[in-house]
Amino acid sequence: MSKTKTNKDLVKQAHRAVELLEQAYPDPECSLCYKKPHELLMSVRLAAQCTDARVNMVTPELFETYKTPQDFALADVADVERIIASCGLYKTKARDLVGIGKMLTEEFGGQVPDTMEELLRLPGVGRKTANLVLGDVFGKPAVVCDTHCIRITNLLGLTVGKDATKVEMQLRNILPMDRANDFCHRLVLHGRAVCVARRPQCGNCVLNVCCDHALGLAAQGKGK
Repeated sequence: MSKTKTNKDLVKQAHRAVELLEQAYPDPECSLCYKKPHELLMSVRLAAQCTDARVNMVTPELFETYKTPQDFALADVADVERIIASCGLYKTKARDLVGIGKMLTEEFGGQVPDTMEELLRLPGVGRKTANLVLGDVFGKPAVVCDTHCIRITNLLGLTVGKDATKVEMQLRNILPMDRANDFCHRLVLHGRAVCVARRPQCGNCVLNVCCDHALGLAAQGKGK
């Protein structure tokens, strides 16, 4: 992010990026499969250091076996481990899923809470997970700062740094918050299709007209 940019400049650039991605990906949606709020919450926990595709392979059995937060509260951790073993870090994740079930049952009446503060109290839940639940389940303004979001907004010049919380706060200052949640979903789609880590296809990127990285390459005659 250029030191010469004003906040007004960043807002304008952010809005342009939002508009371009809306045109490129008109139907953004979470790539995790779920039917109930607690299923999304738990799926995001499973997705840590694991692909969404892998999570979607294990959750059908998981959510068929344990249908409610109350079921998870009473679950045998070893059985949860068995079901999710292919996700990686499965022992910690299994413990967290059972812990989430217990807290939802004992403190929230079996319902997923709808505030950042309450969600962050749940085992293994950080701001990324909480933001995704708030945005997708409750329709609240949210900025889901995953690796795609951090990497691409750094390249665009909208944010600086790799700290997810700091990047989230930078984006909250410049994004149209009523479109921020979908913007983050679109960044995931774009990061997988075009702005791929270590080999971004700047020449084929709809954002290259407002991206500091792409414009810098073009100025050097290196755009591809």
